[in-house]
Amino acid sequence: MTPRAITGFGIVSALGIGREAFFEGMREPPPQPASTQSIEAFDATAYQKPLIIEVKDFDASRYLGDKGLRSLDRQTKLLVVATRLCLQDAGLKKEGAYVALSPERVGFCASNAYGSLESITELDRVAVLEDARYINPAKFPNTVANSASGYASIWEDLRALNVAVSDGNCGALDAVTCANIYLEAGRADAIVVGGAEALSEPLYMAFQKVGALTAEAKLGEGAALFVLEREDVAASRGAKALAFVAGSGTAFGAPSHDGPLLHASTEAMERAITLALADASLSAQDVELVVSGATGSGSFLEAELGAVTRVFGSDTAIAAPKAMFGETLGAGGAMGMAAALAWMDGVPVRTVVAGRVKEQPRVVVVTALGFYGNATAVVMRSVSRAS
Repeated sequence: MTPRAITGFGIVSALGIGREAFFEGMREPPPQPASTQSIEAFDATAYQKPLIIEVKDFDASRYLGDKGLRSLDRQTKLLVVATRLCLQDAGLKKEGAYVALSPERVGFCASNAYGSLESITELDRVAVLEDARYINPAKFPNTVANSASGYASIWEDLRALNVAVSDGNCGALDAVTCANIYLEAGRADAIVVGGAEALSEPLYMAFQKVGALTAEAKLGEGAALFVLEREDVAASRGAKALAFVAGSGTAFGAPSHDGPLLHASTEAMERAITLALADASLSAQDVELVVSGATGSGSFLEAELGAVTRVFGSDTAIAAPKAMFGETLGAGGAMGMAAALAWMDGVPVRTVVAGRVKEQPRVVVVTALGFYGNATAVVMRSVSRAS
């Protein structure tokens, strides 16, 4: 891969909204609610000690104004706010107007794992319990999987490509791979890339029923987006790179026998990491930190950490930041990249599960292991690290 410059990022997370607040939250994570009465994302009074980590006090109107929000669901608001913050942080827009590049040359490529279950469930409930004639047509577009991405482009006037990726936990890192392809093909000069996922009762109930939630593996929400650019484009407009994406790899491993819907593939994760390192023209010895997508969930934790150990050895420094912001599914890989940026910037590394971490690691591998045998890895390097 030709290294791609990360020139800005926007984030809405349980640790904070915006780059500075997120970095501060990485230093000192805020406490999470201990009672169902303080849960804001949905009515959780039917559940004892809900295993979630939500974005507290989220009010999209603070960033987007009061108009045009009534028909948008939570996931769309999370994504649009992160998009606006991302473009401002990258210096592409100021006070709502482009000050660099042009809207025709800025694209969008983002992931969500399950679409908006909140909107789908709401419309289904109206149709079943009342009548289909009472479905709110203004909210129907939210039921389409790429609706949130479409709204992000509309709100922020992104006129190049618009792509929605749906690949479970691996989606945000796969979106990075897609964005690189589009940049290489000249489809855009800059692409906003990442992922988003919103908490809702149907999503929480589904994960609770399959037994995927524990005190160590809580369901989270948020949106994390980055502006990726060719280095020459960033240099020509005087943009400062925060870091570089240097390589990516993805792989799939089928279950050993018929039947299981959910399965973790150590082999797929190992291949994805190996491919990402080869794509970055780096060796395992060059990597100073692995930002794992592990959430403390049984066989998936074992599979991911097992693959990392196979590639890098038993002394490798491994961090699992989802302990701080939760399993954010389609946003998970992007949240991991945001954590990597914070740690490259000097924020102390927390949630270390193995090895000893150097201060301000310069080469980082971010991993994501899917529920269905898929796996993806992305290599990031700091600006201080020579190409």
